[in-house]
Amino acid sequence: MRAPELRGDVWLNTGGRPITLAELRGRVVLLDFWTSGCINCLHVLDELRPLEAEFADVLVTVGVHSPKFLHEGERASIEAAVRRYEVHHPVVNDPGMELWSQYAVRAWPTLVVVDPEGYVVHVAAGEGHEEALRRVIAELVTKHEAKGTLRRGGSPYVPVEEQPGELRFPSKAVATAEGRVLVADTGHHAIVEFASDGETVIRRFGSGARGDQDGPFDIATFTEPSGIALLPYDIAERVGYHAVVADTAGHRLRGLDLITGEVTTVAGTGAQWRTGPDSGKATETDLTSPWDVVWWGPAGGVVVAMAGNHTLSVFDPVGGTIRRFAGTTVEGLRDGDVGEAFFAQTSGLAVDGDKLWLVDAETSALRWIEPDGESFTVQTAIGVDLFSFGHTDGPADQALLQHPLGLAVLPGDKIAIADTYNGAVRRFDVFTRQVTTIATGLAEPQGLLLHDGELLAVESAGNRLTPLTAAEPTLVTGDAHAVRRPPTVLAPGEIDFSVVFTAPPGEKLDDRFGPSTRLEISASPPSLLADGGGTGTDLNRKIRLAPGVTEGVLQVVAQAASCDDGAEHPACRITRQDWGVPVRIEDGGASELSLVMAGEPRTGG
Repeated sequence: MRAPELRGDVWLNTGGRPITLAELRGRVVLLDFWTSGCINCLHVLDELRPLEAEFADVLVTVGVHSPKFLHEGERASIEAAVRRYEVHHPVVNDPGMELWSQYAVRAWPTLVVVDPEGYVVHVAAGEGHEEALRRVIAELVTKHEAKGTLRRGGSPYVPVEEQPGELRFPSKAVATAEGRVLVADTGHHAIVEFASDGETVIRRFGSGARGDQDGPFDIATFTEPSGIALLPYDIAERVGYHAVVADTAGHRLRGLDLITGEVTTVAGTGAQWRTGPDSGKATETDLTSPWDVVWWGPAGGVVVAMAGNHTLSVFDPVGGTIRRFAGTTVEGLRDGDVGEAFFAQTSGLAVDGDKLWLVDAETSALRWIEPDGESFTVQTAIGVDLFSFGHTDGPADQALLQHPLGLAVLPGDKIAIADTYNGAVRRFDVFTRQVTTIATGLAEPQGLLLHDGELLAVESAGNRLTPLTAAEPTLVTGDAHAVRRPPTVLAPGEIDFSVVFTAPPGEKLDDRFGPSTRLEISASPPSLLADGGGTGTDLNRKIRLAPGVTEGVLQVVAQAASCDDGAEHPACRITRQDWGVPVRIEDGGASELSLVMAGEPRTGG
C-alpha cells in the first residue's frame, strides 16, 4: 500500500516546518507510532538510536505521537517529552489519532517502514525489532540503490535549543538521615545531593554523561535514573552502600556510598529483560526499566517497580539476589494474590507500616499491597482500567487520576499522590476513602517528599523542587475521560484470532528447543471471553466471545524467538508485544481479528 501522507497539528525538531512524504522520496522512512507515557515506546527510542546512526545518510525517522492521555496531546507536554528523552528526529503530533487509523495501527509502539518509492513494506509492533529493522533497511538500501531510486544525504532534523539549569527533568527525591535531599536528576543522568534547604548543591553523583560506568561520584555515569531508596542503617553497614538507585533506562540498580561517593552496580546486566528468568543472582539477572525503589520490611528487601514488564521485584542487598514479587507481566488492573495480580507500569512506591502503596501509571490507579498469611494481597483504592482517567475528587470508587507517577505518606493516615498528567497533587484519606486536591498548576510532578514537615513536589517539566504551601483541600469535579482509540467491532460468537510474525531477512524461527512462539489471551472484563483464553504456543487460535457482553478489552501477549539462518553460532532474539485491544460486539462485526507483531502489512488486518 502507498503510505498515507503525514499530517498533524504540531511538528517538532523541524524548526516548526511540516514535512511531507514527497520530499522524503528516495529515503527509507521509519515511522515510530509512540506516546510519551508508554514505557515500551521509550524502550523503542533506545532501540532506534543505533539504527539512526548507522543509516544516517539514507534513513529518516519520524515520530508519530498518537497520545493516549489528554495531557500527552498538549504541545508543551510533547515538547518536554522530546527533550526529556533526547529524541533527535522529527516528531508530528497526531492528537485525533488520524494517522494511527490511516496506518491501521493497533498498539503502542508500532514501527512502519516506508520504502524510497513511498510504499509501506514492513510493520512491527512492540519491542525487540532492532536487528530485524537493520536487515529490512539494509535490504531496501541494496535494492533501491540498484534501481537508482535511493537518495543519500540531507536531514530534516532541526535540534531545539536547550536551556541550562541545576536540574533537568528530575523525577524522585528522598531525605537522608542527616536531613540532606537526594534528587534523581534524570535528564542530566545524575543524582544531586542538596543541603537540607533543598536548594544548595553539595555534590553530584554522576559525570552527566549517559552510561553505565561505576566508580567515584565524579566519574560514574547513569542512564535516566529515577527512584532512590535509602537502606536501613544495619543493612547499609553490611553491604557497604547507603542508597539504591533505579537506573531506569540503564536497566540496572546502582548502589551509592554516601560517605565515599562510590557508585556500584548492584543488580542488572544492562540488557533489557524480554523473557526467561527474572530471579536469581542480582548482577546476572536482566531488569527492565526499574522506575522506583523502596525498602519494605515485610518483603525482606528493596521493592522494585519494574515498569518495563508491569511487575514488582524484591532486591536483597545482603544476599545479592533479586526475585519477582508480584505481577504476571500482563498489563492491566486485577487485584488478589500478588502472584496473579495485573499491574500497569508501576511508577511510584511508598511505605506506611505493613502497607506498600503504589501508583500504576497506565491504569491511573492508586493501589496497595499488604501481608495475607503466607502471601500478599493487592487491592485498588482508585482506578478503573487501562482506558479511564480524569480529574475527579470525592469517594475513592468514583475518583479519577491521570497517569500518576509518585507518592508520599502523610500524617494522619493520608496518602499524597503526584497526579502527573493533571499537574496536581491529590490526597487519599485511608479511613474515609475520600479523595481531594491539595495543589494544582504544577508542571508534571513525578515525585513527592515530606521533608521537615513540608511537602515538596518534584516538578519534572518545571526542572525544580517546589514546596507546597499548606492550604485547605478542594474538591474538583472534572469530567471523566476515556482513551480515544477506536474500538474493533467484532461479531458475536466465534472469532478467528491470529498474530502475524514473519522472521526478518536472514533469520528463521528458533524451534531447536521446542515451539518458538507463545500467545497469551485474557480479557477485561473476564466474562468477555467464553472460550479460547489462556496460554499456548500457536499464534493462531479460535476464541469465543460470551453472549450478552457488548464491549471490553482483549489483553494479548505474544512473543517469538528467531535466530540467524545458516550460521554456525547463530545470534537469537526475542520479539515481544502486548496489546490491549478495545472491542465492541455487535451483529455485522468482523469474524476474524489479526494483529501484526512483525512482517509485511496485510489488508483487512
